[in-house]
Amino acid sequence: MNRSILKGMYDVHVHCGPSTANRAVDAAEMLKLAEEVGYAGFVVKDHYIPALLGTKMVDKHLGNGTCKVYGCLVLNNSVGGLNVNAVDKARQMGTAMVYLPTVSSKTHIDGHKDSGFVGGAGSSDVEEEPIVIADENGNLNPKAVEVIEYLAKHDMVLATGHGNEIEVDATVKKAFELGMKRVLVTHPHYQVGATIEDMKRWAEMGAYIEINACVFKDSGSKVEAVVDLSVAKEMIDACGVDRIIIDTDYGQAVNGSPIEGMYNFVNALEKHFGITEEEINIMTKENPRKLFNFQ
Repeated sequence: MNRSILKGMYDVHVHCGPSTANRAVDAAEMLKLAEEVGYAGFVVKDHYIPALLGTKMVDKHLGNGTCKVYGCLVLNNSVGGLNVNAVDKARQMGTAMVYLPTVSSKTHIDGHKDSGFVGGAGSSDVEEEPIVIADENGNLNPKAVEVIEYLAKHDMVLATGHGNEIEVDATVKKAFELGMKRVLVTHPHYQVGATIEDMKRWAEMGAYIEINACVFKDSGSKVEAVVDLSVAKEMIDACGVDRIIIDTDYGQAVNGSPIEGMYNFVNALEKHFGITEEEINIMTKENPRKLFNFQ
Protein backbone atom coordinates (compact mmCIF):
# COMPACT_ATOMS: atom_id res chain seq x y z
CA MET A 1 0.00 0.00 0.00
CA ASN A 2 1.46 3.34 -1.05
CA ARG A 3 2.28 5.90 1.65
CA SER A 4 -0.20 8.27 0.01
CA ILE A 5 -2.87 6.29 1.89
CA LEU A 6 -1.90 8.36 4.97
CA LYS A 7 -3.08 11.61 3.39
CA GLY A 8 -6.34 12.71 4.99
CA MET A 9 -6.21 10.24 7.89
CA TYR A 10 -7.28 10.91 11.46
CA ASP A 11 -5.63 9.00 14.30
CA VAL A 12 -8.05 9.48 17.19
CA HIS A 13 -6.01 7.64 19.83
CA VAL A 14 -2.41 8.83 20.21
CA HIS A 15 -0.42 8.99 23.45
CA CYS A 16 1.86 12.03 23.19
CA GLY A 17 3.97 13.86 25.72
CA PRO A 18 4.27 15.75 27.90
CA SER A 19 3.13 12.93 30.17
CA THR A 20 4.07 11.08 33.31
CA ALA A 21 4.57 8.13 30.96
CA ASN A 22 7.60 7.79 28.73
CA ARG A 23 6.34 8.78 25.27
CA ALA A 24 7.98 8.59 21.84
CA VAL A 25 6.90 12.08 20.78
CA ASP A 26 5.21 15.08 22.29
CA ALA A 27 2.19 16.73 20.68
CA ALA A 28 4.29 19.29 18.79
CA GLU A 29 6.59 16.61 17.35
CA MET A 30 3.59 14.51 16.41
CA LEU A 31 2.08 17.47 14.57
CA LYS A 32 5.19 17.90 12.43
CA LEU A 33 5.25 14.20 11.56
CA ALA A 34 1.53 14.27 10.77
CA GLU A 35 1.85 17.34 8.53
CA GLU A 36 4.65 15.70 6.56
CA VAL A 37 2.43 12.77 5.53
CA GLY A 38 -0.76 14.76 5.11
CA TYR A 39 -2.82 13.70 8.13
CA ALA A 40 -6.05 15.64 8.54
CA GLY A 41 -5.83 15.46 12.33
CA PHE A 42 -5.16 13.44 15.47
CA VAL A 43 -6.46 13.21 19.04
CA VAL A 44 -4.01 13.18 21.94
CA LYS A 45 -4.99 11.04 24.93
CA ASP A 46 -3.43 11.09 28.37
CA HIS A 47 -4.74 8.90 31.17
CA TYR A 48 -4.06 11.49 33.87
CA ILE A 49 -3.90 15.07 32.60
CA PRO A 50 -6.46 16.75 30.25
CA ALA A 51 -4.47 16.71 27.03
CA LEU A 52 -6.53 19.47 25.44
CA LEU A 53 -4.72 22.06 27.56
CA GLY A 54 -1.58 21.54 25.48
CA THR A 55 -3.14 20.58 22.17
CA LYS A 56 -4.98 23.89 21.83
CA MET A 57 -1.68 25.78 22.02
CA VAL A 58 0.12 23.37 19.71
CA ASP A 59 -2.67 23.65 17.17
CA LYS A 60 -2.80 27.45 17.34
CA HIS A 61 0.88 28.31 17.35
CA LEU A 62 2.82 25.52 15.64
CA GLY A 63 0.69 24.11 12.84
CA ASN A 64 0.57 25.16 9.20
CA GLY A 65 -3.21 24.78 9.05
CA THR A 66 -3.31 21.44 7.23
CA CYS A 67 -3.60 19.14 10.26
CA LYS A 68 -5.75 19.71 13.35
CA VAL A 69 -4.64 18.74 16.85
CA TYR A 70 -7.32 17.70 19.32
CA GLY A 71 -7.27 16.73 22.98
CA CYS A 72 -9.62 14.67 25.13
CA LEU A 73 -10.57 14.12 28.76
CA VAL A 74 -10.23 10.78 30.54
CA LEU A 75 -12.26 10.46 33.75
CA ASN A 76 -9.67 8.82 35.97
CA ASN A 77 -8.95 9.65 39.61
CA SER A 78 -6.49 12.42 38.73
CA VAL A 79 -9.38 14.59 37.45
CA GLY A 80 -11.85 13.48 40.11
CA GLY A 81 -13.09 10.30 38.45
CA LEU A 82 -16.67 10.37 37.15
CA ASN A 83 -16.68 14.13 37.57
CA VAL A 84 -19.30 15.99 35.53
CA ASN A 85 -17.74 19.31 36.55
CA ALA A 86 -14.55 18.33 34.73
CA VAL A 87 -16.64 17.31 31.70
CA ASP A 88 -18.37 20.70 31.72
CA LYS A 89 -15.08 22.60 31.66
CA ALA A 90 -13.61 20.28 29.04
CA ARG A 91 -16.60 20.96 26.79
CA GLN A 92 -16.04 24.68 27.13
CA MET A 93 -12.41 24.11 26.13
CA GLY A 94 -13.43 22.15 23.04
CA THR A 95 -12.56 18.59 24.04
CA ALA A 96 -12.81 16.08 21.20
CA MET A 97 -14.28 13.36 23.43
CA VAL A 98 -14.67 12.13 26.98
CA TYR A 99 -13.55 8.69 28.17
CA LEU A 100 -15.10 6.83 31.03
CA PRO A 101 -12.37 5.59 33.43
CA THR A 102 -9.42 3.75 31.92
CA VAL A 103 -6.52 3.07 34.30
CA SER A 104 -8.66 3.96 37.32
CA SER A 105 -11.42 1.51 36.47
CA LYS A 106 -11.74 -1.48 38.80
CA THR A 107 -11.61 -3.76 35.77
CA HIS A 108 -8.28 -2.31 34.63
CA ILE A 109 -6.74 -2.35 38.11
CA ASP A 110 -7.82 -5.93 38.80
CA GLY A 111 -6.44 -7.01 35.45
CA HIS A 112 -3.04 -5.45 36.06
CA LYS A 113 -2.36 -6.32 39.69
CA ASP A 114 0.20 -8.95 38.78
CA SER A 115 1.93 -7.09 35.94
CA GLY A 116 2.21 -3.76 37.71
CA PHE A 117 1.45 -2.06 34.39
CA VAL A 118 -0.99 0.79 34.90
CA GLY A 119 -1.07 3.00 31.83
CA GLY A 120 2.71 2.92 31.41
CA ALA A 121 3.02 5.84 33.80
CA GLY A 122 5.50 4.44 36.26
CA SER A 123 5.18 4.62 40.03
CA SER A 124 2.77 6.71 42.07
CA ASP A 125 2.78 7.73 45.72
CA VAL A 126 -1.02 7.65 45.75
CA GLU A 127 -2.88 4.39 45.46
CA GLU A 128 -5.60 4.25 42.80
CA GLU A 129 -9.11 4.02 44.19
CA PRO A 130 -10.89 1.61 41.83
CA ILE A 131 -13.86 3.12 40.02
CA VAL A 132 -16.74 0.73 39.33
CA ILE A 133 -18.47 1.78 36.11
CA ALA A 134 -21.27 -0.78 36.50
CA ASP A 135 -21.92 -3.70 38.82
CA GLU A 136 -22.04 -7.35 37.75
CA ASN A 137 -25.74 -7.00 36.96
CA GLY A 138 -25.15 -4.10 34.58
CA ASN A 139 -26.39 -1.37 36.90
CA LEU A 140 -24.42 1.75 36.04
CA ASN A 141 -22.71 3.88 38.65
CA PRO A 142 -25.07 6.89 39.12
CA LYS A 143 -22.14 9.22 38.48
CA ALA A 144 -21.53 7.50 35.15
CA VAL A 145 -25.18 8.08 34.25
CA GLU A 146 -24.77 11.74 35.16
CA VAL A 147 -21.78 12.01 32.81
CA ILE A 148 -23.63 10.27 29.97
CA GLU A 149 -26.65 12.54 30.46
CA TYR A 150 -24.40 15.58 30.15
CA LEU A 151 -22.71 14.25 27.01
CA ALA A 152 -26.07 13.47 25.44
CA LYS A 153 -27.40 16.94 26.21
CA HIS A 154 -24.42 18.58 24.50
CA ASP A 155 -24.04 16.08 21.62
CA MET A 156 -20.52 15.13 22.68
CA VAL A 157 -18.43 12.03 21.93
CA LEU A 158 -18.25 9.26 24.54
CA ALA A 159 -15.49 6.65 24.64
CA THR A 160 -16.32 3.66 26.83
CA GLY A 161 -12.93 3.27 28.56
CA HIS A 162 -11.45 0.19 30.22
CA GLY A 163 -14.54 -1.41 31.66
CA ASN A 164 -15.40 -5.06 31.18
CA GLU A 165 -18.01 -6.40 28.76
CA ILE A 166 -20.85 -5.91 31.25
CA GLU A 167 -19.83 -2.32 31.96
CA VAL A 168 -19.41 -1.46 28.29
CA ASP A 169 -22.75 -3.05 27.41
CA ALA A 170 -24.52 -1.06 30.12
CA THR A 171 -22.76 2.13 28.97
CA VAL A 172 -23.66 1.74 25.31
CA LYS A 173 -27.29 0.88 26.10
CA LYS A 174 -27.68 3.87 28.42
CA ALA A 175 -25.98 6.22 25.96
CA PHE A 176 -28.41 5.43 23.16
CA GLU A 177 -31.36 5.29 25.55
CA LEU A 178 -30.53 8.88 26.46
CA GLY A 179 -30.28 9.93 22.83
CA MET A 180 -26.52 10.00 22.32
CA LYS A 181 -25.37 9.98 18.71
CA ARG A 182 -21.60 9.70 19.16
CA VAL A 183 -20.21 6.62 20.91
CA LEU A 184 -16.85 4.92 20.40
CA VAL A 185 -16.31 1.52 22.03
CA THR A 186 -12.73 1.49 23.30
CA HIS A 187 -10.72 -1.50 21.99
CA PRO A 188 -13.31 -4.17 22.89
CA HIS A 189 -10.91 -6.91 21.72
CA TYR A 190 -8.32 -5.89 24.32
CA GLN A 191 -8.79 -5.76 28.12
CA VAL A 192 -12.59 -5.55 27.79
CA GLY A 193 -13.21 -9.23 27.08
CA ALA A 194 -15.99 -8.62 24.58
CA THR A 195 -16.97 -11.22 22.01
CA ILE A 196 -17.38 -10.58 18.31
CA GLU A 197 -21.12 -10.92 18.88
CA ASP A 198 -20.96 -8.17 21.53
CA MET A 199 -19.16 -5.88 19.12
CA LYS A 200 -21.66 -6.56 16.34
CA ARG A 201 -24.55 -5.80 18.70
CA TRP A 202 -23.03 -2.49 19.79
CA ALA A 203 -22.34 -1.56 16.16
CA GLU A 204 -25.94 -2.32 15.24
CA MET A 205 -27.06 -0.02 18.06
CA GLY A 206 -25.09 2.80 16.43
CA ALA A 207 -21.70 2.74 18.15
CA TYR A 208 -18.38 2.86 16.36
CA ILE A 209 -15.97 0.08 17.27
CA GLU A 210 -12.28 0.87 17.78
CA ILE A 211 -9.45 -1.22 16.37
CA ASN A 212 -6.19 -0.02 17.95
CA ALA A 213 -3.07 -1.04 16.06
CA CYS A 214 -0.63 -1.31 18.94
CA VAL A 215 -2.10 -4.47 20.49
CA PHE A 216 -1.93 -6.68 17.39
CA LYS A 217 0.71 -9.25 16.55
CA ASP A 218 2.47 -9.14 13.18
CA SER A 219 1.89 -5.40 12.74
CA GLY A 220 5.20 -4.00 14.01
CA SER A 221 4.10 -3.10 17.54
CA LYS A 222 6.52 -3.93 20.35
CA VAL A 223 4.21 -3.23 23.31
CA GLU A 224 1.21 -5.28 24.43
CA ALA A 225 1.01 -6.95 20.99
CA VAL A 226 -0.99 -9.91 22.25
CA VAL A 227 -4.01 -10.05 19.93
CA ASP A 228 -3.97 -12.14 16.76
CA LEU A 229 -4.23 -10.00 13.65
CA SER A 230 -7.08 -12.21 12.45
CA VAL A 231 -9.27 -10.69 15.19
CA ALA A 232 -9.18 -7.36 13.37
CA LYS A 233 -10.50 -9.03 10.23
CA GLU A 234 -13.25 -10.76 12.25
CA MET A 235 -14.27 -7.41 13.73
CA ILE A 236 -14.41 -5.73 10.33
CA ASP A 237 -16.43 -8.57 8.83
CA ALA A 238 -18.89 -8.69 11.73
CA CYS A 239 -19.41 -4.97 12.29
CA GLY A 240 -18.89 -3.68 8.74
CA VAL A 241 -16.38 -1.07 7.61
CA ASP A 242 -18.97 1.66 8.21
CA ARG A 243 -18.85 0.99 11.96
CA ILE A 244 -15.10 0.51 12.52
CA ILE A 245 -12.54 3.19 13.38
CA ILE A 246 -8.88 2.23 13.04
CA ASP A 247 -6.43 4.21 15.17
CA THR A 248 -3.04 3.38 16.68
CA ASP A 249 -3.00 3.82 20.48
CA TYR A 250 0.73 4.38 19.82
CA GLY A 251 3.01 6.71 21.71
CA GLN A 252 4.92 4.24 23.86
CA ALA A 253 8.61 5.15 23.67
CA VAL A 254 9.72 1.74 22.42
CA ASN A 255 7.12 1.78 19.63
CA GLY A 256 8.42 4.91 17.96
CA SER A 257 6.44 6.99 15.48
CA PRO A 258 2.63 6.66 15.59
CA ILE A 259 2.65 7.50 11.88
CA GLU A 260 4.76 4.45 11.08
CA GLY A 261 2.59 2.41 13.41
CA MET A 262 -0.50 3.33 11.40
CA TYR A 263 1.21 2.68 8.06
CA ASN A 264 2.53 -0.71 9.15
CA PHE A 265 -0.86 -1.75 10.49
CA VAL A 266 -2.93 -0.90 7.41
CA ASN A 267 -0.30 -2.61 5.27
CA ALA A 268 -0.58 -5.72 7.42
CA LEU A 269 -4.36 -5.72 6.93
CA GLU A 270 -3.92 -5.50 3.17
CA LYS A 271 -1.15 -8.11 3.04
CA HIS A 272 -2.83 -10.74 5.22
CA PHE A 273 -6.52 -10.20 4.46
CA GLY A 274 -6.84 -8.13 1.31
CA ILE A 275 -8.39 -5.12 3.05
CA THR A 276 -8.62 -2.52 0.27
CA GLU A 277 -7.56 1.12 0.17
CA GLU A 278 -11.21 2.09 -0.11
CA GLU A 279 -12.00 0.19 3.10
CA ILE A 280 -9.00 1.70 4.90
CA ASN A 281 -10.14 5.17 3.83
CA ILE A 282 -13.58 4.58 5.30
CA MET A 283 -12.20 3.33 8.63
CA THR A 284 -9.47 5.98 9.06
CA LYS A 285 -10.96 9.02 7.34
CA GLU A 286 -14.70 8.94 6.75
CA ASN A 287 -15.79 7.30 10.01
CA PRO A 288 -13.72 9.54 12.33
CA ARG A 289 -15.01 12.57 10.44
CA LYS A 290 -18.60 11.44 10.98
CA LEU A 291 -18.19 10.47 14.63
CA PHE A 292 -16.42 13.65 15.69
CA ASN A 293 -18.04 15.95 13.14
CA PHE A 294 -14.55 17.04 12.09
CA GLN A 295 -14.62 19.87 9.58
